[in-house]
Amino acid sequence: MPAQPGPEWRADLEELAAQIRQMTRRHPWYAALYHTRPPAGPHMMERLEFMLALLTAQGASTAEAMTYAAMIDRYILGSGLQETEETRMSRELGLDDEAALMSAMNTVHDLAAATGRLPHLTSWLARPSGPSPEEQFSLGLGFLLDGIARCLAGAENPARSDKIGP
Repeated sequence: MPAQPGPEWRADLEELAAQIRQMTRRHPWYAALYHTRPPAGPHMMERLEFMLALLTAQGASTAEAMTYAAMIDRYILGSGLQETEETRMSRELGLDDEAALMSAMNTVHDLAAATGRLPHLTSWLARPSGPSPEEQFSLGLGFLLDGIARCLAGAENPARSDKIGP
């Protein structure tokens, strides 16, 4: 983590997110552990302070910055939990190689096609495609940061601490 925020808050947050994601991939237990105890260790607090400094420098109040930081953490760690669980289940079910996975996908395709009521799913299952997990992560993080940027630019801000109710 840099000692000071750089000139581009989004780039700093994207880099931080990528580093945390890499760490959750190296240590699959981390994302689950994070949710089992208060996140009050010195490194976690320094990381949070860094995020708060980035966001408040863009005009967010500390309360708004805390909300945005929590959302970013939930996205990163939630993604880590999901990837860890998918990897575990793939191994457990014997779907951790391409041939076994495609065989299972063909079975699901046949189930989807059987009734004729799932044309979009059936079509996709016939030729599954899409972004890699890394690309999906970047896409989702981009959507989240786009929303935060919109709020920071002065649009209606749902993170305001003075709002009550939905």
